Amino acid sequence: MPSSVTWGLLLLAGLCCLAPAALAEDAAQDTDAAEHAEESASHKIAPNLADFAFSLYRQVARQSNDTNIFFSPVSIAMAFTMLSLGAKGTTRTQLLEGLGFNLTERAEADVHSGFENLLHTLNQPDNQLQLTTGNGLFVNDSLKLVDKFLEDVKKMYHSEAFSVNFKNSEEAKKKINDYVEKGTQGKIVDLVQELAEDTVFALVNYIFFKGKWERPFNAKMTREEDFHVDKATTVKVPMMNRLGMFNVHHCSKLSSWVLLMDYVGNATAFFLLPDEGKLSHMEELLTKEDLSAALARKSRSSAQLSMPKLSISGTYDLKATLGGMGITKVFSDGAELSGISEGPPLKLSKAVHKAVLTLDEKGTEASGATVVEAIPMSMPPVLNFNRPFVTVIYDKVTKAPLFVGKVVNPTQN
Repeated sequence: MPSSVTWGLLLLAGLCCLAPAALAEDAAQDTDAAEHAEESASHKIAPNLADFAFSLYRQVARQSNDTNIFFSPVSIAMAFTMLSLGAKGTTRTQLLEGLGFNLTERAEADVHSGFENLLHTLNQPDNQLQLTTGNGLFVNDSLKLVDKFLEDVKKMYHSEAFSVNFKNSEEAKKKINDYVEKGTQGKIVDLVQELAEDTVFALVNYIFFKGKWERPFNAKMTREEDFHVDKATTVKVPMMNRLGMFNVHHCSKLSSWVLLMDYVGNATAFFLLPDEGKLSHMEELLTKEDLSAALARKSRSSAQLSMPKLSISGTYDLKATLGGMGITKVFSDGAELSGISEGPPLKLSKAVHKAVLTLDEKGTEASGATVVEAIPMSMPPVLNFNRPFVTVIYDKVTKAPLFVGKVVNPTQN
């Protein structure tokens, strides 16, 4: 006689507020310091996170090529890796290997210590960069968690635990949504739209990031221009403009312009602008090695930069998306999650991820300093992000991709 299955719920939330502007003068020094940082546990899992990020990006892009994409691979991988602490047998193996961790090459303990170090590093107070991430467990009053699981998620993933009465779905929904809204400083609200009464367990991860540049775009230079969504569709968007020296080059392998813009702090934004008709080509070929090569370049060139001012978001049903990457058993009646609860068998019923990206002119406040840039007399190239482009937000200390996205239509929320 088959055992009864009680449903568990996994929720994820991610946020990025990105304000592009000129490179900081001391960006190269910051990068050098980050590059020479002592090898840490998070560095060991960074290549896996990058591979997972691009695999997930391609999976989402294949599902729809006419919508914006934005997600946090760190947030998703962290939540599922935390869940793996309570998984057994093939469920655990499938979870970790689906996230890109080859257990014949990387010990499972190294994966968890890598995330522990990543969390510790990302949550260090920084007056220049707002970056926080957190985990929350919402447990039904009647559910008894396995002590070791509770101890491990608290110790390694700094997770908070909350008692919830899921029978009162409205109250439980409000408690979870309030937690996410507070953690993302009000940017992600009402993440949970529906909550089944037979839910007994919710795992929530959020990440909040807001970067600033030393020299912002001049808002007076922002003007309405055309953005070419595709050959048949053009929309009007506010385009920010700036003439300056940038870390930019054309990559023949990707058939794309690659622009790096450093934040005040330890994060870098990659912007990849494919040549006409080369978006799919770039998407299929983009790897972590391309980002590493771009980071290694130190030269700067003058350019006339135009970039859309926008606010977009991405919301994903990860049951479908990760299922296409081989993570299926945790969602099935055959899920082995006995390491989480001492009660009836659990399975993962729902996994939701939402991330938000904002691009605007804002930068740090002026503080009496004047910066003068020398621009060559020759006519600089025009780098106009007026067609679909890809962005990656990268943390230089942990070497982890925090966010990955594609802007297809800046007017599409």
